[in-house]
Formats: sequence, structure tokens, C-alpha cells
Amino acid sequence: MPDTAYSQTPFLLKGALIYFGAPMIIPIPNIIFFQYNPETMTRTLHPWTPPEREVTVADDLSMTSAALTSTQRRSLSQPYDPRETFQLVLEMDATDALEHPEYHPVAFVSGIADRLAAIENLMYPPGDSLLGGLLGTVAASVSFGGADPALAAANLERREVPIVLFFWGPGRIVPVRITSLSIEEQQYSPLLYPLRAKATIGVQVLDLDDLVTVSGDPASGAAVDIAKACYLFTRGQKELLAQLNLANSVESIIGMMPI
Repeated sequence: MPDTAYSQTPFLLKGALIYFGAPMIIPIPNIIFFQYNPETMTRTLHPWTPPEREVTVADDLSMTSAALTSTQRRSLSQPYDPRETFQLVLEMDATDALEHPEYHPVAFVSGIADRLAAIENLMYPPGDSLLGGLLGTVAASVSFGGADPALAAANLERREVPIVLFFWGPGRIVPVRITSLSIEEQQYSPLLYPLRAKATIGVQVLDLDDLVTVSGDPASGAAVDIAKACYLFTRGQKELLAQLNLANSVESIIGMMPI
């Protein structure tokens, strides 16, 4: 019987940014896979900070103690989930694709410009084309040229950026908004399209309060439902893992006991 060699390399999931933006009843996702998963990622939690309150100090000591106690109790309030942000660096390289240009015609012509453009478009509101947006801007400038800038801003159409799902394995699928994007282009093709680049991306997780009034593109209704389900699923996993940590606490306590 022939000896068959099996690869010992584990299957590696690719992280991705997923945008549900097709104008259909069921949204079709536009998936931007990470060519290389980043080795590190910075996560930051920002708890809600209550506004500062003035405490009126009365002459009566008991009144002062009651006022101080009330202020301390308010400082522990948490009406919203903590705001969570991620920052990661994505590396992109067209070298492998250029070895077989017949199979990768887009990379042969534009390098990695298509992937960079897909990420950049996540920061623009969906809808009108660039030409339509430019004409609308010119019309608004003419209409409100002599008016108060605040009044002109109030009459501008409200537009919203798309909902994006940040996929980092089954344990973290959360709706996010791209808050910052810095691109370092490192090498160019003869047509000056980038062939290698590093993209530093900052994202903010959208919680249920953020998703209540989200609207914009035609697929927003279904996209919002998917985003809420992903947020609750990931939040539930986090709570389950926190409960499982009780087992570690019990083991630690048992280990501290003398034999």
C-alpha cells in the first residue's frame, strides 16, 4: 500500500472585512479577505464616563455625606456598553499573483490597487456615483452661496457609511465602522499602481444602540439585522468565556491549599 504523506500544517482561517451592500432583497456580501493575517492587533475598551456634577456642600454634616454618597453611586452607572476599538496592520503583496498573470489579470494590470480601493470605499457613503455627488455639491454651493454656512449644512442630505462586519474567526464577528485608514505604498508597477502596501486600519465596534437608527443603502434593513445578530453572538461568547474562567479560579484556589 503506497505511503501517502499528509500535511501537518493546520488550516488557517483568513480574517476579513465584509460589506453587505448589494441592492437586493437578500444582501450579497463583498468580502475583503486579509492576504496575511496580522500577527498583532490592539483592542481598546472605552467605558462610558458620566458628566461631572457639582456637589452642594451643606452646613449639616449628614446632608453633605448623603450628597457625596449619591455622587459616588452615579459615577458607577453604565447606560451604554463600553466603546470598543481595534487597530491592526494589513500587509498586501501582488508578487505571488504576478507569477501567473494569466490567472490574475486584475493584479497584472493594477497590482493591489483593487484591494486598497475596496477598503477605502468602506469609508464612503454608498449611493450616488462620484459624478452625481460632484454635481450635487456644485448645486448646493450655488444655492447656499450667500447663506449662513450652518444653514447650508443643515440642508445637506444625511448620508451614512456602510455597516461592515469584522470577521476574526468564529469567536469574533462584530459590526464596525472604519474610523481611520493609513496606507503606506511601498513598490509600484511600470504604470505606477502599488504592488506592495501596509494599511493601518482603525475600527470602532457598533453596539445595539448604534444600530437602532442605521439607514442608507437599499440593503440596510437586512444588513442591520445581520449586524445585530453578529454583535449578540460575539457578546454571548464573551460572557460564556468569562463564566468558564471560574474553573480556572477554582483550580488556582485548590492549588494554593496545603496538601
